[in-house]
Amino acid sequence: MGELVNLKRFKKRIEREQSAKQAEANRTRFGRTKSERIVDERRAKRADDLLDQHRIDGEDAS
Repeated sequence: MGELVNLKRFKKRIEREQSAKQAEANRTRFGRTKSERIVDERRAKRADDLLDQHRIDGEDAS
């Protein structure tokens, strides 16, 4: 006789493997973590603020 296989466990294992493959594909597709995005946004905001501080406003701005 062959080995007995619990079909529920087999199905669940297959689903987990497929889910893991999909998650890996999504990670490569969408890229960065939330913390990385936040850091980049803060850097960009700081750069914009520093640039705005050097802006000349007034009559002799041209």
